[in-house]
Amino acid sequence: MPLMSTWRYMVSLQMSPQNLSFSDSLHIVILASILSLIIYWLIRDRHRVRNLSGKYIFITGCDTRLGNALARWLDKRGFCVIAACATEQEGQELRSCSSLSLKTVNLDLADSSSISRAIAFVTEETEGKGLFGLVNAAEGTTPAAPTDWLRIDDFHSELEVNLLGLIELTLKLLPLLKKAKGRVVNLINAKGFMAFVGGGYNLSKWGMESFSDILRRDIQHFGVKVSIVGHSFFNTEANSGIMERDLLRLWNRLPNEIRDSYGEKYFSEYRKAQRSSVKRLCNSDISKVIKCMEHALLAKYPRTRYAAGWDAKFFWLFLSYAPSYLSDTLFYMLFPAPAASGSTVPGVLINI
Repeated sequence: MPLMSTWRYMVSLQMSPQNLSFSDSLHIVILASILSLIIYWLIRDRHRVRNLSGKYIFITGCDTRLGNALARWLDKRGFCVIAACATEQEGQELRSCSSLSLKTVNLDLADSSSISRAIAFVTEETEGKGLFGLVNAAEGTTPAAPTDWLRIDDFHSELEVNLLGLIELTLKLLPLLKKAKGRVVNLINAKGFMAFVGGGYNLSKWGMESFSDILRRDIQHFGVKVSIVGHSFFNTEANSGIMERDLLRLWNRLPNEIRDSYGEKYFSEYRKAQRSSVKRLCNSDISKVIKCMEHALLAKYPRTRYAAGWDAKFFWLFLSYAPSYLSDTLFYMLFPAPAASGSTVPGVLINI
């Protein structure tokens, strides 16, 4: 029934109370309740935090494109931004295009002593005011390859940065966050919805999902809010180059037995499939992610979860709930089969 016709029907029923049945009354109550909840949510979602001046935000991963852009944007909005970069040179480059209030600090999430030095720097800079926001945007690079191409060190290097390092940093900053009744914003790639390629990246993102959920429930009593921003894949020449370089490195170090079981043709087709999937699924526009993170920091009532990008909202979320055979079939269509499998059917989507 068209919306206008439904509205006229409801009005006519209201004008004729004697004609209302119990079922009609129930429908009206349900529709009115749903409409009221939607209006309430929209109004509540638009409330913003005031007096941004003097509020401190600590952002990790400011040597990346996304973290760098967020730091500069929040600096323009009037926040006191403390940006963590991997090197001093990257920190200097960020300071050169920002206001004098933006500070930088070197941070290596795989090094506990580096984390402690960063905590001491943040504590000194906030001058007893506490920390209004922590944005965990740092992401380590990881080789994406078949699982039996990897070693345990490949998993350690990823988990130490993308999971354990971020957890250690967050735990040590909790006293400052509680003092300011601040918020934590954890940036999580769409791979957090489901595993599609081998490596520690998926494990770290699932771990951050779990940690964020537990943290949110545990510290909400202290006025600290926790949000997750799920985002699309970003297509940059640097990321594509690193992925191909890591894949070649892993292939060259494989024992002859494993390499022969896959075959040279598999390696060539896998590289092509990886390149094709990056081109097809990745997005170069980071503005949607910036908008979500800004809302999580500025909103009086930030959302628990945000989804930035079409694949984060629909594609990966759908596959995570779909039957396993569906995601497995899609994987088989995207990637080739090893020579030892005896399959003569290549990934049909590789060359599309």
